[in-house]
Amino acid sequence: MKTKQLSLADVKNHLWDGMTIMFGGFMGIGTPAKLVQAILDAGVKDLTIIGNDTAFVETGVGPLITHNRVKKVITSHIGTNPETGKKMIAGEIEVELVPQGTLAERIRAAGAGLGGVLTPTGLGTVVEEGKQKIEVNGREFLLELPLEADLAIVEAKTADKLGNLVYELAAQNFNPLVALAAKTVIVEANNVVEVGAITPDAAITPAALIDYIVYPA
Repeated sequence: MKTKQLSLADVKNHLWDGMTIMFGGFMGIGTPAKLVQAILDAGVKDLTIIGNDTAFVETGVGPLITHNRVKKVITSHIGTNPETGKKMIAGEIEVELVPQGTLAERIRAAGAGLGGVLTPTGLGTVVEEGKQKIEVNGREFLLELPLEADLAIVEAKTADKLGNLVYELAAQNFNPLVALAAKTVIVEANNVVEVGAITPDAAITPAALIDYIVYPA
């Protein structure tokens, strides 16, 4: 069996300036802190990051914002991280705000190979600017395009050595979604167990989606 184990020091080999990175997490819960630090340590910049929010200044993906590594954020809100707002107002970061449900479905659409999703959310607001409207059975919808990434970083409570994943409570949030929609997926596992220890019905993200596992220290 080919190992999927990846050291934190080798994460840099999967990073480059200007890449797009998706991340799991909700206000930092479920965001892989060690992988965020590895991205910081690698020195990459001009990143586009995609996820539910930018957490806080020192948690979640907040440090990437604080240390000026991000050029664009695609997210549902930025209110918990004042640095994101400051940099947006100063023109240092581009922020694309997407309604939370729409964001989830755009990511899911990329993972499912769909051409987009139709939603009424945002009609009559600034959200509809520049977007195609489609009428279905007399109702108008916005066409929202899929979101995909070069890399997804995921946090799991438990992974087996193949990469089947189990999440802890609310830390599940966006992690299973982003694992579907990136060319490369790296998981930071809090526990790593032997193959078979996670039963098939318990695995939330299947091993086929996972490229690399960063083991606990």
